Amino acid sequence: MISQARTQDLVVIGGGPAGLTAAFEATRRGIRPLVLEAGERVGGIARTEVHRGYRFDIGGHRFYTKVPEVETLWQETLGSEFRRTQRLSRIFYDQQFYQYPLDIWETLRNLGPVQSSAAILSFTGARMRRNQQEESFEDWVTNRFGRRLFETFFKTYTEKVWGIPCHEIRAEWAAQRIKDLSFGSAVRQALLPKKDSGPKSLIREFNYPRLGPGMMWEKLQDRITALGGTVRTREEVQEVHHDRHRVTHVVARSGNLPPHDVHADHFISTMALDDLIGRLRPSPPPEVLHAAASLRYRDFILVGLVLRRAGLFADNWLYIHSPNVRVGRIQNFGNWSADMVPDPGTSSIGMEYFCNRGDHTWNLRDEDLVRLASREVEQLGLAHASDVD
Repeated sequence: MISQARTQDLVVIGGGPAGLTAAFEATRRGIRPLVLEAGERVGGIARTEVHRGYRFDIGGHRFYTKVPEVETLWQETLGSEFRRTQRLSRIFYDQQFYQYPLDIWETLRNLGPVQSSAAILSFTGARMRRNQQEESFEDWVTNRFGRRLFETFFKTYTEKVWGIPCHEIRAEWAAQRIKDLSFGSAVRQALLPKKDSGPKSLIREFNYPRLGPGMMWEKLQDRITALGGTVRTREEVQEVHHDRHRVTHVVARSGNLPPHDVHADHFISTMALDDLIGRLRPSPPPEVLHAAASLRYRDFILVGLVLRRAGLFADNWLYIHSPNVRVGRIQNFGNWSADMVPDPGTSSIGMEYFCNRGDHTWNLRDEDLVRLASREVEQLGLAHASDVD
């Protein structure tokens, strides 16, 4: 049996950053929103999980913007709770750290004489016979760095992240993601450094909430409530009903309680597009449902580990380029904010495994994921598996 609810001014589906920001802007215009969030807490993948007092950021979220309105909202919400954090994020390969963008002298030194010579020859050869047909990520990077450095510093990590071969990724994506970087520019930067050298796309420092990014969205939730809005967690929207191109109401469910209708004058949805299309009632035509189901999303699992040792590495996060392990990136939360780690003699890290929903990694049990992450942190030489608490 479906119960009836009164008509709301505005219903926002999803309590992540986009949904909460939309709801807050509505409250400032005298609108009373109702936010429906399926998870236990707000923030979406920008939430902060807590275990035994250790705080884990789901993915690593920097607060940096060039949009004044966004900066104002952040500062009004958190203000002094922000910490100014210096960015350090390096490539970790063969138990060596590499700056990104690549520092030419450090790279050659770390690779050693044999691999360095091969990299230089590969780069020189690529410049001499540069392939003008740049159709793929592989073409684009190989033309600028040579095949040896492409295979060492780009191929493995990129394929871990996206789950497809580099020759299937378009060159346009590489041009956008690796802006202003090349082996030649790295040489020029090393020989002729400038005060403002380095790619403009790399952020050197950023704001970070003292207790993780979830702090921002929990504070914004409080502001919405104080201004007359309502935020309900653990409430999943199961159906979105529409008539004549307008949403009329949604059907939501909280836990084991009966589903209930929620009517509103206006609706905003921040749920994934394929989920939204699949929950429309009446359903869209079969070709629309098929197109929505064909959308591909890349997922990841973060395995949080507490280690009985401090000072694992100085970086906020590491890019793991070794093909011998499945982990793609490692966060070191104490280097984002010391307040994320209650015991300074310990470390908390997040081992990120990129996967697709339903694949082998996605379906691993929690205890198997912890064993995998513990084994790989030792395999990388960062800590011993026995350090895991």
